Amino acid sequence: MSLAEAARAVRENAYVPYSHFKVGAALLTPSGTTYVGCNVENVAYPEGTCAEAGAIAAMVAAGETEIAEAYVIADSPNPVPPCGGCRQKLMEFANAGTKITLATVDGTEQVTTVGDLLPGAFTNDHMDRA
Repeated sequence: MSLAEAARAVRENAYVPYSHFKVGAALLTPSGTTYVGCNVENVAYPEGTCAEAGAIAAMVAAGETEIAEAYVIADSPNPVPPCGGCRQKLMEFANAGTKITLATVDGTEQVTTVGDLLPGAFTNDHMDRA
């Protein structure tokens, strides 16, 4: 199953009784394994979970910590980029050149990179090690 197919399939499982805005994400790791996540809302906004965060959590729970590529899909007129928090989460497990495809359910795709989504990212290099 391709990343696009995996993201599209998991998107259908999104729990979105409030916004009705389903998002699916699929991550590929260097091992060749795909991890998926969908958004999960909560009546106590904003306590939900983004699709990208869910996929990252599944990846880490399985013992992997590196993203080779990601695909995010939503039912929107234009491809929807990850929120700011998810951009930082993607950067934690990817590198600036990691390919991210943003897509609509109608088939429009926009290919970008983690670095383009989060220029000037806060990284481990910024941590005070004195």
